Amino acid sequence: MARGWESKSVEQQQEEMSKQRKPARAPISPAEQQRNRKRDGLLLSRQRLTQQFQAASNPRHRQMLEQSIAELDQQLLSLEQVTDSTSQT
Repeated sequence: MARGWESKSVEQQQEEMSKQRKPARAPISPAEQQRNRKRDGLLLSRQRLTQQFQAASNPRHRQMLEQSIAELDQQLLSLEQVTDSTSQT
């Protein structure tokens, strides 16, 4: 029986510690969540294309990959600009 009380105390202490460790964050709006998902997807695509570019030997294929990477960079830049303009208002 003493063991049961002891484990309850430990449980409560662990809960209190986990509550203290969690930083308080402001809730993210659905639009911001969508932008974050899109940004993450673009970054993953860019990473994949960069790996393909490093492995590619055909000059035409490398050129196509360079253009694709440049397009993704442009999309990321425009996404960052939209994010910056909405955070300033």
